[in-house]
Amino acid sequence: MKLVLDNLEYLLTGAYYTLQITLVSMFFGLIIGLVVAIARLKGNVLFRNIARVYVSIIRGTPLMVQIFIVYYGLPDWGIKLSPMMSAYISMSLNIGAYLSETFRATILSVDHGQTEAAQSLGMTPWQSMRFVVLPQAARIAIPPLGNSFIGMLKETSLVSVVTVVELFRAAQLLVSRYYVAMPFFLAIGLMYWIMSTGLSFILNRIEKRLSKAY
Repeated sequence: MKLVLDNLEYLLTGAYYTLQITLVSMFFGLIIGLVVAIARLKGNVLFRNIARVYVSIIRGTPLMVQIFIVYYGLPDWGIKLSPMMSAYISMSLNIGAYLSETFRATILSVDHGQTEAAQSLGMTPWQSMRFVVLPQAARIAIPPLGNSFIGMLKETSLVSVVTVVELFRAAQLLVSRYYVAMPFFLAIGLMYWIMSTGLSFILNRIEKRLSKAY
């Protein structure tokens, strides 16, 4: 316990980077997921096929392989990225593919009659999508999005393989320094739990507010 307290600031710094990677990747993943979902639903044949191939490749390969490709593979083509940038890109692309399926399912779950009613009032297809379908789909998507968010928080531990000192990597370094494992891994387990519980609480509040709004 004393070792954990003596190195608490170091572990908290790792937790900060864990949250930073999660939030940044989730932000861009949401954008990617929404664009890909709309491309698959409303795009022409070319865009639909590109989106379908992207989702298939990302969902069909391990996240760790994707991280290695971005950090260790791209330099073969003259593209060298920092560990943090590699983490942002690989995790954003990964979560974006999964979120695209969530968005696609929730958009399809909105009654088609709502779109027809909006267009009968003079809205274009894109206006009906933006003002009628997407707000309702967003409310439906909150629970699965929350699960994806929390899952990605825990998956940030994988970026430790490219030397990003997030929470898991910080614990590994402390273990190698003191040759004691249990206190540090128990400590980061508790910290992951606290962060996951906090995010779950925030997402539940957002879901309740959206339920009242609609």
